[in-house]
Amino acid sequence: MYTDKVMDHFTNPRNVGEIADADGAGTVGNPVCGDIMKITIKVEDNRIADVKFKTFGCGAAIATSSMVTEMVKGKTIPEALEISNKAVAEALGGLPAQKMHCSNLAADALHAAINDYLSKNGKKMSGGPLPCCDPDICRPQNTAADAGAAGSNAGRRRRNRPARTCASKDCPAGKAAPQGE
Repeated sequence: MYTDKVMDHFTNPRNVGEIADADGAGTVGNPVCGDIMKITIKVEDNRIADVKFKTFGCGAAIATSSMVTEMVKGKTIPEALEISNKAVAEALGGLPAQKMHCSNLAADALHAAINDYLSKNGKKMSGGPLPCCDPDICRPQNTAADAGAAGSNAGRRRRNRPARTCASKDCPAGKAAPQGE
């Protein structure tokens, strides 16, 4: 069912923990399966110098979190924003179809952490919008708030926000590069 690489990242996860003085943090969750991921990043000279994760979830969720941290270390912010759910799954040698949402969460958590970093530093993406998870641009379908609200109003569209999924091909932030470097 799982590749050797998935099993390796599940049984020996890399970069577990949380950066105390993180430059950016992103948390996402899936209210259906219960997976929750938090990624924290440290940025130096526009590069991801350190990255850590904490994940509550299945083996695939842990493996994708571990893999995305390995993929992003040393990358510039624009390079890190190019990491997609498909790239995470491919780096692990594939995931079963029913576990592909885990790679979405890992990429979304990374993008949310980058968005947090850019927002804190007053940086914007070229073309104007902030990257994924800016509430005025994207409304992530899988947020920690949604995970806590499962059953009440989870999945409802928030007023004045388009129903977009962050880190999807439709998100305006995925292709842009930061300004103000």
